Amino acid sequence: MNNKVQKNVKMLLGDPKKAILKLAIPIIIGGMVQTLYNFVDGIWVSGLGQDALAAVGIFMPFMMILSALAIGIGVGGSSAISRAIGAKNRKRAGNIGDHTIILGLIIGIIVGFSMLPFLNSIFLSMGASPHTAMLATNYGQIIILGSPFLFLSSLGNAILRGEGDTKRAMYVMLISSILNIVLDPIFIYTLHMGVVGAAVATVISIILSASVIMYWLIIKKDTYVQLRLRYFKMDGSIAKEIFKVGLPSSLAQISMSFTMIILNTIVIMAGGDYGMAVFSSGWRIVMIAIVPLLGFAAAVTAVTGAAYGAKNIKNLKEGYYYAVKIGTLVGVITGVIIGVFAPQFTYLFTYSQNSSHLAPGIIEFLRYTVLYFPGVAAGMLTSSMFRGIGKGTYSLTQTIIRTVFLQITFAYFMGIYFHMGLQGIWIGIVISNWIASVFGFFWGRSVIKKLEKSWSVSA
Repeated sequence: MNNKVQKNVKMLLGDPKKAILKLAIPIIIGGMVQTLYNFVDGIWVSGLGQDALAAVGIFMPFMMILSALAIGIGVGGSSAISRAIGAKNRKRAGNIGDHTIILGLIIGIIVGFSMLPFLNSIFLSMGASPHTAMLATNYGQIIILGSPFLFLSSLGNAILRGEGDTKRAMYVMLISSILNIVLDPIFIYTLHMGVVGAAVATVISIILSASVIMYWLIIKKDTYVQLRLRYFKMDGSIAKEIFKVGLPSSLAQISMSFTMIILNTIVIMAGGDYGMAVFSSGWRIVMIAIVPLLGFAAAVTAVTGAAYGAKNIKNLKEGYYYAVKIGTLVGVITGVIIGVFAPQFTYLFTYSQNSSHLAPGIIEFLRYTVLYFPGVAAGMLTSSMFRGIGKGTYSLTQTIIRTVFLQITFAYFMGIYFHMGLQGIWIGIVISNWIASVFGFFWGRSVIKKLEKSWSVSA
């Protein structure tokens, strides 16, 4: 092992508070820029008008399904790698990396390509107008065709995070995102490709990201996890370990995508294409604002996974509780910033004559979601801790309760049943996430106490 790799492993097994901060900051920076290019996509697409914005928003949950599979399997691999590092088993960590790449790529290609024939019919059944459905289909087909590279990039990033190397993952995300931001206006306007141009720019940037990460892992080989894909041989125990966390994590992510599809349908019921354009634009702003919490969540999975592998309950507890405190504080600050600068954020999506009428609706959405950010932190970080210690089914259960049961139920009843319209949907989203987060935190505390008791008895 070179010095850099040794330093990453030592940090992962050391002070959990320092480890979470050191891991989270590069993830946050990279994630912020990566999310920024989705944000910039929306800004450029908004110049094409309401239908184009709605079209990209309608496809977003299906993009999330693809990302969910990649992220879920990546989390399963990353969590298993962290535990192997905690147990000081480098050979197994490399074998887990091989399985993560191969299994994830196969599953991603099968699922992604199976969507292609049904896109237009699905969008029409959701209530989109024929023109919006056509635009969404054209956009989605390009993204799906580039999905194998999306998987390679996401799975490679997960392997690097699992061994504590978040800086290089950040660098490649920065380069990829900047390229996408530069290419967007060229393909959308200069080459007159419209929403298809936005998809092409995204795919090109993802191909670059995947190529660089695979170069590091397969050719350069200066990582703790040593991939030997040429000699790959399926090991059922490793596949089981990855899927034990990865499958529930994927299903959790997919449940969120499914929830977004239902929410989109509810929004269209309440506000038509106008409501969808408002929700799509406002949610892009929310996704940028939530990136710091996602960074802490990824760090918690790695740190608690290493602590669990080493049977270090002190590090596990300290890392989890520290992350919840910091995450909640970050959520409060984020909510204040969104509330104060809502008009300025909104202008980015309403600068053109075609979309200026959306401004009041987007501002209203952002003002309602101010309380969403501090409310979601504890639940999100508890779910990450569950994945770190290999309790993927706990994470899945928590997510399904939050999204499928609470979020959809509150949004529907407050928005449609009680005739509160779009405002009722926004309020329902906030209330459901607060309830789920409080429930998740107390569940997390209970699981840690049981672990502490069982380890003290076995010691």
